[in-house]
Amino acid sequence: MSATPHPFYAEALTELASTRDVLRWALSQFHRHELSFGHGSDNASDEAIYLLLHSLHLPIDTALDPFLDARLTRSEKIAFFELIRRRCEERLPAAYLTGEAWLQGLRFKVSPDCIVPRSPIAELLSTQLAPWVEAPHAIHSVLDVCTGSGCLAILAALTFPNAQVDGVDISTAALAIAKDNIQDYDLSDRVCALESNLYQAVQNKKYDLIISNPPYVNEGSMQALPSEYLHEPRLALAGGDDGMDLVRIILAQAADHLTENGLLVLEIGNEYDNFCSAFPELDPVWLSTETADDQILLLNYDQLRAFSA
Repeated sequence: MSATPHPFYAEALTELASTRDVLRWALSQFHRHELSFGHGSDNASDEAIYLLLHSLHLPIDTALDPFLDARLTRSEKIAFFELIRRRCEERLPAAYLTGEAWLQGLRFKVSPDCIVPRSPIAELLSTQLAPWVEAPHAIHSVLDVCTGSGCLAILAALTFPNAQVDGVDISTAALAIAKDNIQDYDLSDRVCALESNLYQAVQNKKYDLIISNPPYVNEGSMQALPSEYLHEPRLALAGGDDGMDLVRIILAQAADHLTENGLLVLEIGNEYDNFCSAFPELDPVWLSTETADDQILLLNYDQLRAFSA
């Protein structure tokens, strides 16, 4: 590493000493550069703490209070300051800086080849989709459409211990990440990552449960996204003029891939109005999460069969 510190943090490297000092400095830089958040944390303080813990090789649940007055070594400060510099100057999501994202307390590898895991479907899986799934042990097959990093497929396998899970995605680069994550959780015997344009690779299979966090951002919103989101693959975000391009296909073909008691759980983000305009004949159950009541919907086989008839 160069003996000459980067101008971005040269003064801080000389003047700041403690954990408290460098955290305050990081928060000042975040606010000065007017960063946007939402890739694992929704505020500057949590993200600065996460990046500091990562740079110090400490678990993310470490309480910093006992260490706030601890002095950092020069190399420790440079490692942290470099993360903050890149976060501010390149506007990279923190997950791409660290190569990892956390969902429901579980770590997943990520890269700019896949969207940063943050789907609230993960929260619903933590409750085994109660009360809609009455017998979790009776779920024997799950399909994750647009699996990306494979995080939801892995969570589904952990949630439903008797299930075989297929995760499909059109991106070979994203699937490479998914396969690494599946291997990390020792689930290669139960979770399969398949290259597929939606259902194409699973044409002859039926599932007890389909989950999907597809691209759904409408084009107007795509044009207004903060810089951080533009580092994610457009393929994983953009859903066409009204955000419903892939949603239409997923819904139209879902019944063909569900068992007669099967369920579809589908995320549409902030596209509630566009969904209702596109599918006025559907009456889904809207599943509440900690953050919203109108971003994830549930439809059963009978509803989807009637819709596709």
